[in-house]
Amino acid sequence: MKFHFSLFLCSVVFGIYTSTAQQKNTQPNIIFIFADDLGYADVGCYGQQKIETPNIDKLAKGGMKFTQFYSSSTVCGPARCSFFTGLHTGHTVIRGNKPFAPEGQTPLPDSVITLANLLQQNGYATAAFGKWGLGFNQNSGDPNKKGFDIFYGYNCQSLAHDYYPPYLWNNHTKVDLSINKNYDSVYSAALIQQNAIDYIKQAGSKPFFMYLPYTLPHGDVIGPHDSLYNYYKAKFNEAPLTGAQLKTREHNIKPEALPHAQYAAMVARLDMYVGEIIKTLADKNFLENTLVIFTSDNGPHKENGGDPEFFNNTGIYRGIKRDLYEGGIRVPFIACWSGKIKPAVTSQMAALWDMYPTFLQLAGVQQQKNIDGISLLPALLQKGKQQQHDYLYWEFHENNGRQCVRWKNWKLVKLNVSTPDKTVTELYNLTTDPSEKNNVAVANAALVKKLQAILKKAHASNKDWPLLPNEIK
Repeated sequence: MKFHFSLFLCSVVFGIYTSTAQQKNTQPNIIFIFADDLGYADVGCYGQQKIETPNIDKLAKGGMKFTQFYSSSTVCGPARCSFFTGLHTGHTVIRGNKPFAPEGQTPLPDSVITLANLLQQNGYATAAFGKWGLGFNQNSGDPNKKGFDIFYGYNCQSLAHDYYPPYLWNNHTKVDLSINKNYDSVYSAALIQQNAIDYIKQAGSKPFFMYLPYTLPHGDVIGPHDSLYNYYKAKFNEAPLTGAQLKTREHNIKPEALPHAQYAAMVARLDMYVGEIIKTLADKNFLENTLVIFTSDNGPHKENGGDPEFFNNTGIYRGIKRDLYEGGIRVPFIACWSGKIKPAVTSQMAALWDMYPTFLQLAGVQQQKNIDGISLLPALLQKGKQQQHDYLYWEFHENNGRQCVRWKNWKLVKLNVSTPDKTVTELYNLTTDPSEKNNVAVANAALVKKLQAILKKAHASNKDWPLLPNEIK
């Protein structure tokens, strides 16, 4: 079965594989694996009980596992923008998901120089395989303009809900998958993965930055009925959905009647893909010269087949995707680099916008000014003193606007910030109340005032993304 074969592959990679890397660059390869809507406890090493993830668990065992790592948003687009710019969502140019004609979402403007741009300008081959969502292929947000030699996958986040789409993009060339309009034929995740594997196989001596924004396990919960699916179908023995319970799909394609089995298979397939990436690196003798990061863009979804209650995929944490509670923004984060990063579990508090300075420092590229991120290299390599954040900040532009700040072990959450008569302020002590059950704002008025001041400082007004009442016209 593929499931057990993946476990074998990972044991090869982290157990008996010891060959010296062929690449001798002082600039290491960087692979950033970015799962989509994967909850903090969706994988075994973070507490998942119903889905088996042997490859990711092995990655965590052989690398550094973070228990307090945060995405920069609770939805896709702004999280990706933050990653590429080193800014939190109080400063990013994109702070939400908005459609943009003729296809895709709000594009990164010409003025934005991304992390990929800088790596490309400093000796790196660059490639992205998966979901983009930051601009169409002929406007200012074109992935080829934003630092990638190669882009293969979905340009549009909305289209990426369908794992059997009518087309994908290979740079500016449309990949025709119109057969999927007749029946589920070409599974996009497998096609994207094969292109990523081929890229590693063809890599030469030049260092590369590989961005893997996988669509798994984002909804819609659909996929092949293969050995992984059948494994969980037998394991869960769930009652099939019928009639109005079934999610309607375009072109009268058959909907998924067993969403629990399919969601588990999606996570297990993501795990299998991680194992294949590591195995390919091993075959190329690249492990000793490659930093591999695994994380997620936000918490788990509850639409089109997602079921956080069944899978308990936020663990002890409250909230899911679109929440600024811990379950919506705290995500798994694993860093692995053979011979460089020692196996460890760390409570170092960090965020997605820290990847920008971390990767640039790793590549020997001069740091950019006026960013919010802090390089995590001292923590990852356990060398030198790790700088700490004064605070972490988030804002969310749906549901009447939300803001959140974490300062030390305190968390302030503001709801309905766009409508003052409905604004709610909540304060939580994450040391004593990690599940955010007890709002202690009333008893800590001075602290609330202090954190309110941080919220005001962290939010920079953006005419395209009005949040506060005085910004909304």
